Amino acid sequence: MRSMIPFTLAILLTAATAHAQAGSSGAAAAKPDQPFYAEVVAHSAFGNVTSQSYGFEFGANWRPNVDIFIEVGHTRDASTTALSSGALKIAGALTTLQSAAVSYTAKEPVTFGGAGLRYRIQTEGRIHPYVLGGGGVARLNNNVTFQLGGVDATGSLSQYVSLGTDLSGSATKPMITLGGGVVVPVHGNIVFDLQYRFGRIFDGDSSIDLSRAGAGLGVRF
Repeated sequence: MRSMIPFTLAILLTAATAHAQAGSSGAAAAKPDQPFYAEVVAHSAFGNVTSQSYGFEFGANWRPNVDIFIEVGHTRDASTTALSSGALKIAGALTTLQSAAVSYTAKEPVTFGGAGLRYRIQTEGRIHPYVLGGGGVARLNNNVTFQLGGVDATGSLSQYVSLGTDLSGSATKPMITLGGGVVVPVHGNIVFDLQYRFGRIFDGDSSIDLSRAGAGLGVRF
């Protein structure tokens, strides 16, 4: 399923390019009366785990049917199997080193930002589809906590074990984003944006595929 997502988006981008080339042979499309837009977005995020994501997107018209967009956002958890496996190993070691019951949580929140191009596919109806692509950076935070006897003991684990950078700390990695959606006018300059985003955060063998599906509520101005 995941391998089909980039393939499907590539088809959408190819189709959009062909549509643009076909349109350029006729009259040039007019620029919109409102060249800017801003949206707040909320997504269901899924990949290795299912979580929530939210953020903000701003765009400005660059050429006919083409916007430059900037987005910033936060995903509550995008943890990998490597993170949970590492936490499980530490929990197993703690079980043998002391007598209290051991439990843990392993999350990897991601804060990201990027920019790119959004191509608006011209239609005669009220629904306006688009495709987009861009790149940026993602800040990964390893948030692993351990409880001994129901009490948070993460800060005092050094007497038993040492946590490596794979379970603690943070790192900034490059990220690409592909996606698409449909914009529907709601009232005046207010629009509803039903959207999907596929992102890949490059981190060597621990690279993360992060999909986000949801909606944005915005305004053109």
